[in-house]
Amino acid sequence: MNNYPFFTMDDFDFDNKCVYLRIDINSPINPITQEIMDDSRLNSYSETINELSDSKLVITAHQGRPGDDDFTSLKYHSRYLSKLMGREILFIDSLFGSSVDYAVSRMKKGDIIMLENTRFYSEEVSINFNNFNIIENTHIVKNLSKLFDYYIIDAFGAVHRPHTSLIGFKKSGPMIAGRLMEREISMLDKFKYSNQRPKIAILGGSKVSDAVKVSRSFFEKGIVDYILYGGVAANLFLIASGKNIGKRNIDFIKNNNKNYLELIDMARNLIEKYPEKIILPDDFILNPSQKNITLKDNVPDNELLADIGFNSIEKFKDYIKRAKNIFINGPMGMYEINEYSIGTREILDEISNSSAMKIVGGGHTISAVNRFGFRKYMDYVSTGGGALINYLSGDSIPVIDALIENKKMFGD
Repeated sequence: MNNYPFFTMDDFDFDNKCVYLRIDINSPINPITQEIMDDSRLNSYSETINELSDSKLVITAHQGRPGDDDFTSLKYHSRYLSKLMGREILFIDSLFGSSVDYAVSRMKKGDIIMLENTRFYSEEVSINFNNFNIIENTHIVKNLSKLFDYYIIDAFGAVHRPHTSLIGFKKSGPMIAGRLMEREISMLDKFKYSNQRPKIAILGGSKVSDAVKVSRSFFEKGIVDYILYGGVAANLFLIASGKNIGKRNIDFIKNNNKNYLELIDMARNLIEKYPEKIILPDDFILNPSQKNITLKDNVPDNELLADIGFNSIEKFKDYIKRAKNIFINGPMGMYEINEYSIGTREILDEISNSSAMKIVGGGHTISAVNRFGFRKYMDYVSTGGGALINYLSGDSIPVIDALIENKKMFGD
């Protein structure tokens, strides 16, 4: 048995067994051609799928949300994954029912089937997840649970979501963490529990609620020594510290966060408790004027703080040089526009040259790492977004909780 509180793939022999594999290949989709624009998530499952090459493998996943442009069938995903793996994958445009039953009954060792988008079915997301009796009596669980010997959950990017296809088979048979899930948890735990100091986090991007949440957890639990802030996350903490960052920047945060005042209060409280640990930018590049200013200057109401400035870049680099562990989630500014990409690029370059353990998370950060050619220098690039934040914050994670409960039921 492994040392985890849940089953891993080391615990079972999958030879000629019928295996349910839930993965997270939710990817950016071209709204016109329906083509996948970034295949990094699909690439991340090669180890798990290859290890199951002697099984009868049935893959489930989701794509997008109802009403969104990227809420599409998994037909193209199955073709893409087939090319990546060099193996034939049969796509069935249903999640359960007679067509699925028939196809699974005819599977031979080494066959792979991919089923339709789990979110095409309302039972996946719209039931009372606090009542497991309801979950296990859904059509999804009742129909699929009769088909499989094992249930492998490898969708780390969705572990914070208590959806039916992720937790519904808790009582149906052994539910197992896939290789990606195992690797994610192992690497994130290395960062969380490492005694190598200084340990820093660099938080940027526009999801300020995530930044506040993980900051509080990191400081209260002593996980990091310093947090460096860029992007809109920095703007929130600057407002909380009493700085005037200009009307346009304040309005952006207000309009995108209904709990704006609560976030300001939380950030202010963190600044009061941990003033030496919170590292904020001193200067910025404005959009549209492209001027480098400090907050001693008045920020014009029509200007955005689009990137951290040159002094701030050098200040952040000093912390990175001394760090033994580095976690970065979120860009420093509007990195997609060349004129405002310098801060993000320079910080990633400094991290790349560091001998510290380097972990990257968040979709925009990964996009920047790939765009600027730094991925090969990072120790680990996480597939998680919200899941990553929830895990590092020490929150209860529904899917991991279900895996742990399942091992108690089906373990020796």
